[in-house]
Amino acid sequence: MRAKTAVSRIAALFAVLLVTGATAMAAGMSSSGRFDRPQRGFAPSSTVLEAAAPEDVGLDPEPIREAELRLARMTESDYVDGHPLFAGAVGLLAHDGKVVDTYAVGSAVRYADGQGTELPVGEQVPMREDTIFDIASVTKLFTSIAVMQLVERGEVDLDRPVAVYLPEFGVNGKQDITVRQLLTHTSGLEPGLFLWRDWPDEQSRINAVLEVAPQDEPGTTYTYSDLNLITLGVLVERVTGDELDEVIAERITEPLGMKDTEFNPPAEKLDRIAATEFQEQPPRGLVRGEVHDENAWSLGGVAGHAGLFSTARDLGVLAQALLNGGAYDGERILRPSTVLQLFTNYNSAFPDDAHGLGFELDQIWYMGGLTSPSTAGHTGYTGTSFVIDRQSRSVAVLLTNRVHPSRSWGSINPARQVWATGLARALAVEPTHGRRAWSSFIGDDATATLTTPDLNVRGRGAVVSFDAFVNTEPSDQLVLEASTDRGRTWATVPVRARGAGAPRGEVEGLSGTEDRAWWSVRAMVPQAEVVTLRWRFTTDGDYTARGVVVDGIRVSGDRGVLFDGERHSQRFDAQGFTLTDR
Repeated sequence: MRAKTAVSRIAALFAVLLVTGATAMAAGMSSSGRFDRPQRGFAPSSTVLEAAAPEDVGLDPEPIREAELRLARMTESDYVDGHPLFAGAVGLLAHDGKVVDTYAVGSAVRYADGQGTELPVGEQVPMREDTIFDIASVTKLFTSIAVMQLVERGEVDLDRPVAVYLPEFGVNGKQDITVRQLLTHTSGLEPGLFLWRDWPDEQSRINAVLEVAPQDEPGTTYTYSDLNLITLGVLVERVTGDELDEVIAERITEPLGMKDTEFNPPAEKLDRIAATEFQEQPPRGLVRGEVHDENAWSLGGVAGHAGLFSTARDLGVLAQALLNGGAYDGERILRPSTVLQLFTNYNSAFPDDAHGLGFELDQIWYMGGLTSPSTAGHTGYTGTSFVIDRQSRSVAVLLTNRVHPSRSWGSINPARQVWATGLARALAVEPTHGRRAWSSFIGDDATATLTTPDLNVRGRGAVVSFDAFVNTEPSDQLVLEASTDRGRTWATVPVRARGAGAPRGEVEGLSGTEDRAWWSVRAMVPQAEVVTLRWRFTTDGDYTARGVVVDGIRVSGDRGVLFDGERHSQRFDAQGFTLTDR
């Protein structure tokens, strides 16, 4: 009964969202190109990807070009510790069904060994827009979709024990673990096992996964585990009677026309495949055209957690199909109500690990400025990331070969954030007053300030009011400060904000990514003869969202308006803030 009730509630919510979206469209409220006007419901199921210039869909091309330049810099030989952050990359950005950028940079094959010895220039292989990548754990999304297709058909129940479908799984304390817990990584299973090293053949490796005991009591913690998805891959095979690669091909990639998405790609595609690591243990040499993940490799290249190869374009098609509510170009792979479950957080008990059914949610560390509670995606160990922002109907795919030639060359999370944030900043936030507002898009570990001139506020009851659009992680705050000694010292001024998602009561700083909405803000100005005000936006060393916008600044006292920021914008001292029309 609980499962049926939950499904009914989700279906009802979905219906409301669709109606809201239809109403907005009927009212002529265009959201194309806007970051501050979240979409409701799904895109029309007829939407297919087409190339377009950013300007054609209301985007500013400059942040996208800047993101390209930063990716290019990361492929240069001296970027970090005498080597690139990654050899090469292909990125795709799409908005409202329009591919506004496909960018290839660097090399698909660059090194001859694990120490970073470069191949002769003539033997290196440049990246192309259609380069095929080992997408590693992004494979998990395909396995999850295959499971949800079985749920739709009534062949699998999310809240029944996995042991109903795989009796051999129901041992060592796992008899009550549900399909839903595997999809949300709340099963209690450990992250992984060295299947390739510690078991001699495929069947013994599968048995090891199915028989392992949980390391935590199921349902009590979130632990990201390859074992969850390996198990689900076996479940799909057992229920359908077909191999996992056949199921994914017949039910997902072939209907969507994803011609370059497959396990164990054929030899004739090798010239388009990006190399991964030079492996010494196991002794595989330069890995290219075979799955990098050792466990997937030891399972014949096909597993629920890793093994798929794909292109940026193919992954863009999958993303658009989900934005469309499960359909693309006349083919449906999921019902809209099922897709909604992929974007619904079932891990509210574990706030930092929001998760739909198979899809990660609200992870700023790779979603960057596109992050929100309904932004979904996944990353892959080989250097891949896949982000779907439902609120702006946008897609950011970044595929790199970051483990070529070695996995020890560093994290590419900064590149993932740069790419997604480039698209977020290309989307507009329109001023609430006049044609321009003060925007700050500083990066990590930086500070921006917007300072008024010294204001004569003799008398009592002076008030400052302004509008703020804040899209930041919680630790990156926009703070109002005041100085009564002409800028020598500063003190925080508590503020009150109103609007969707605004903090309640009086607060000392504004932050958040949940609601892409303008807030109306007011504060009392300290009593003094002369007061200087400034807006300070400070970021820490990790993760940056889209940024902040401040508009309509006005200081009023018992003698009327003391300072009008719209009329006297030239009197501000702006450091890290810029007047923009978006």
